[in-house]
Amino acid sequence: MTAAAAGTIELLSLEPPGWGANLLRGLLASVEIAVGAFGLGLLIGICGAWGKLYGSPMVRDLFGLYTTIVRAVPELVLILMLYFAGTDLVNRLLDLFGHPPVDINGLVAGIGVLGVVQGAYSTEVLRGAILAIPQGQIEAGRAYGMSPGLMLRRITLPAMLPFAIPGLANLWLIATKDTALLAVVGFNELTQTTRLAAGATKAYFTFFFAAGILYLALTLFSNTIIGRIERWARRGMPPVAEAGR
Repeated sequence: MTAAAAGTIELLSLEPPGWGANLLRGLLASVEIAVGAFGLGLLIGICGAWGKLYGSPMVRDLFGLYTTIVRAVPELVLILMLYFAGTDLVNRLLDLFGHPPVDINGLVAGIGVLGVVQGAYSTEVLRGAILAIPQGQIEAGRAYGMSPGLMLRRITLPAMLPFAIPGLANLWLIATKDTALLAVVGFNELTQTTRLAAGATKAYFTFFFAAGILYLALTLFSNTIIGRIERWARRGMPPVAEAGR
């Protein structure tokens, strides 16, 4: 084994002075934020899609304004604005009601900020998926006297799932990458941990290459899970024709 290879193994070792354990903890933090943000964004997206399609004119306008602003402003600007201004707003409201200020947990703040961003894109993905549902199914539910909530659970959500999964899969992968943007506010996810390790050891290529491998592994694992979910959602449907046939 060459001296360079031995040095690389030592730097990435799980035991001190190696930084391998720190990188894995950073990856775990990134996954936790991505899962929370994606789930929150999905909840916002369901409400937003339903509101834009079936809400009152005021509700449609509010959700339209929300999706337009979030999709127009760069994500890094939104993260900085929501992270710092949102924390300040919460503490101002607490002070207004006579409560002491709080130090918002970084994990909660990261999930909230990215969840708001994810919600705008999820709204449009789910709105398009709902519009792809054959209208006869919706009309049949109304003819049977289903309430909007029951029709959402029994007809809309199951029928739109095959159409929504490709877009939602992309949003999940985007969520895993957007966690890196939280490094600018000092949250110790994978990118921030990698930067600290590289700065301490000056082995920039080694650590950023290792971080890229970890992100790639997360993407490949996600694609495997997403493929299984998509096959489950499309059960009973005709197979998708291959391009060119």
